[in-house]
Amino acid sequence: MQVIETIATFRRARSGYTGLGLVPTMGYLHEGHLSLVRRARKECGAVAVSIFVNPTQFGPNEDFAAYPRDLKRDLELLESEQVDLVFTPSRDEIYSAGNTTAVEVGGVTEMLEGAARPGHFRGVATIVCKLFNIVQPNRAYFGQKDAQQTVVISRMVRDLDMPLEVVVCPTVREPDGLAMSSRNAYLAADERRAATVLYRALTTADSRLRAGERSGEVLRRTIRATLATEPLADLDYVSIADRSTLLELDLVPSQGALASLAVRIGKTRLIDNFILGN
Repeated sequence: MQVIETIATFRRARSGYTGLGLVPTMGYLHEGHLSLVRRARKECGAVAVSIFVNPTQFGPNEDFAAYPRDLKRDLELLESEQVDLVFTPSRDEIYSAGNTTAVEVGGVTEMLEGAARPGHFRGVATIVCKLFNIVQPNRAYFGQKDAQQTVVISRMVRDLDMPLEVVVCPTVREPDGLAMSSRNAYLAADERRAATVLYRALTTADSRLRAGERSGEVLRRTIRATLATEPLADLDYVSIADRSTLLELDLVPSQGALASLAVRIGKTRLIDNFILGN
């Protein structure tokens, strides 16, 4: 496994591989990340993983400085998964002095996380575009847990005619349903128990849909009502939306919908989603 810190060195190393799969990460790896690595290993001739905590996707009052980091542990995990290339650039390597170019994806960035975190998807699209340009992958792997992010990146790849496939993999969950996330490390024991309400709310809405309920507003109310049973849960938003456009639905079609939410448990903001009727 080659661990590489500079763009020039990575490009030289990458030239020796064909059929490369990329798993972009911000590190502090968990089983969700490793499931993407394994999928890439199965489908590609070689696997690259990037580890970079991207400052441009964090707002001024968000947790960039506190975001969990453990590069040594991450590299040990990736070595055990037989990853070929690991790209661990510094901030200055990615954003050189005077860097003023950014990538904006319209439409699908304007709601949900885009509304709650202004500028977030500008940062996401820019770093992912840069990584695609540096790594030149044939396939890139992302988790369904960040559902809006997968829609944004897929739209960017389509609109900019990038020659790669975006592969979206299922959310990996703890036995009690909590979606795996690096931010789960912030949760105290009582908060960790309370956080299971997110998945419970989403699956309650799915059960209502399967029982015949098609009203988007009724399903949103169902999620809110379940969340309201947990005193530590502070709702940011809940959505029942079209899976491609992310526009809110009055009536859920036969092919289902994307249910998503953001909730604060204590000081920790968690997101999750579920494809209803899938």
